[in-house]
Amino acid sequence: MAELAETLALATRLAREAGAIQRERYETELSIGTKSAPVDLVTEVDRRCEDHIVETLLRERPADSILAEEGSNHDTPGAEWRWVIDPLDGTVNYAHGYPRFCVSIGVEQHGQRSVGVVYDPLLDELYQATAGGGAFRNGNVIRTTEEPELGRGLFATGFAYDVHSAKQDNLDHFARFVKNARAVRRDGSAALDLCYVASGRLDGYWELKLHPWDVAAGALIVEEAGGRMSDLRGSPLPSDGSSVLASNGPLHDAMLRLLAG
Repeated sequence: MAELAETLALATRLAREAGAIQRERYETELSIGTKSAPVDLVTEVDRRCEDHIVETLLRERPADSILAEEGSNHDTPGAEWRWVIDPLDGTVNYAHGYPRFCVSIGVEQHGQRSVGVVYDPLLDELYQATAGGGAFRNGNVIRTTEEPELGRGLFATGFAYDVHSAKQDNLDHFARFVKNARAVRRDGSAALDLCYVASGRLDGYWELKLHPWDVAAGALIVEEAGGRMSDLRGSPLPSDGSSVLASNGPLHDAMLRLLAG
């Protein structure tokens, strides 16, 4: 338990420090590049945040493994702990000055989600969870909603970077929810969407073609807040984040039925 608390404290410190970098550079002139597609952006701030987090971990936790979005990975065979890092989730938003982005740090122990920290530097909202320890926002306990009616639900989703060309584009799912739910949001940060489910701001969220760093922290936060996680068919959440469904619990089966068509 002591080591888990120390890991949470370090993840929290790193998330706040990376968030400070993002806040400092927000709405300033940025160097912006692309990765897998013209809409898949990366900025100097993504890299600076990742460098800061990874360099600190290599110094303070050299025995741990690291998986980070921008490629600063550190694979330690047999490592007990693995850090899964999205240094700036919502890069397209950040590049456009749209105030919806965060730092996401998940930590696994022996392959199991153990620590989750997500920090929104503009709202100064810190989401934290440890396995079996509950979920919190700025130190206050958070819980998912108890809404049982899909027609009264507020949901969120997102679209993959290949949406312009892929046959599997999530538009069919989106249309069904628009027609059947109270409202649907698409705001560009998977980690914050998961935290909003955990804290009751959303009743559910789904998305395709994500990556481990998109969900490593948020999935634990949802579960510790009383929510439910699965893939879009109801099977256990895949570790690669390729198919993600998060709900308050009571709405999960109804969401699965709607997604199935």
